[in-house]
Amino acid sequence: MTDVAIIAGVLLAGGVAAGLSRRREYVLRWCAWAVGVPVVLAALRAGPGGAAVLAGAAGVACALEYGGLTRLPWVDRAVLTVAVPMVPVTAWVAPAQLPQVLILALVAVALVPVLAGDATGGLSRLCFGMLGVIWFAPLAGVVLLGPAVLALFAAVSIADITASFGGRLLGGPSLSPLSPAKHWSGLLAGTVAGLGTLAVLGAFTPALAIAVAAGAPLGDLLESMVKRGVKAKDSASWLAGAGGLLDRLDSLLLSLLIALVLGH
Repeated sequence: MTDVAIIAGVLLAGGVAAGLSRRREYVLRWCAWAVGVPVVLAALRAGPGGAAVLAGAAGVACALEYGGLTRLPWVDRAVLTVAVPMVPVTAWVAPAQLPQVLILALVAVALVPVLAGDATGGLSRLCFGMLGVIWFAPLAGVVLLGPAVLALFAAVSIADITASFGGRLLGGPSLSPLSPAKHWSGLLAGTVAGLGTLAVLGAFTPALAIAVAAGAPLGDLLESMVKRGVKAKDSASWLAGAGGLLDRLDSLLLSLLIALVLGH
């Protein structure tokens, strides 16, 4: 059975589970999956170029949402929106130049408030801008990880929704003050589901296992910290039942970074 067939089966099972839960939030999330998963599959099947386009588009959306979330001025948002997709595109066309492009992206967003002479909010703008570049740089992994990225995407997505559902169902101690609604029981359930997905897809390696088990929950908590810092519930509101794209990719971003560092 191909990985595409397996993911289609998981998507179908997820739809049944969402319906049985009778929670509007889960049904809407599944609808977003039903639209998004075929797009992801098609882009990744197109090879490195398709992966770069997919990652670049995701980077633009995340940069726009993040700019609004952190209330960056429009000029900062514009520079960030150009800088972020440059990283995965460079990973495709000139991977050897990736460190230089990443440094240039950081310098570009840092110089915006400096050149604007912002003596009051400049430091905040600089920090938020550089954080945005660093946070979204792992999207280069969508290109660099090759076929493994599909298994990672599936495992993190399933771990994320299972953790949410399991935590609500089982309750118990909260996972972190950063996200009191999340529970250790949900973390355990999500980790088991995510690792099981890797095994079913034949992609269970130590690096990907660590990426799913550690990267997914920590990435989610990282976004929770940012949202609490700016007093926001979601990164955006355009994605039905899920807030914004960043709310769905937060777990994947750190997982991509860990997979890259450990060499998947």
